[in-house]
Amino acid sequence: MRDKLKGAVIAAVVIAALAVGGAAIAGAAGGGGDDNSKAITGSALDRAKAVALQHTGGGKVTATEAGDEEGAYEVEVTQADGSQVDVHLDKDFKVLNSAADREHGDHQDAGGDHESGHQD
Repeated sequence: MRDKLKGAVIAAVVIAALAVGGAAIAGAAGGGGDDNSKAITGSALDRAKAVALQHTGGGKVTATEAGDEEGAYEVEVTQADGSQVDVHLDKDFKVLNSAADREHGDHQDAGGDHESGHQD
C-alpha cells in the first residue's frame, strides 16, 4: 500500500512538472516571451496592417503587438515565399524600421525613418 501511495505522489509531481514546463514553452513561443505584450485592436489594427502591408509590398499579417520595445506597434508580415518581416511603427503609424526574420538572414530598414544608433 505504501508503494502505491509513493507511486501516486511521484506521478502527481511528474504531471505537475510537465504542466509547468509546457506552459513555459508555450509562453516563450507565443509572443517573444514578453508577458506584457498585447495585440493591436480596433481601428489602430486596421491602420497598422495597411501601413505594414504597403511597406512590405504585400503578404499576410500573422501577428501584431502594441507597445513593442522598438516602437508603438509591431506588425509581423509573412511574405508569399514564407519569409517574415517585422515592421515597427511609431504612435502616428510611421515606419520606424523593418527587419526580416533572422532565419532568412536579411535585414532591411525603412529609408530615412530609422533611428540612428539602433542595431539588431
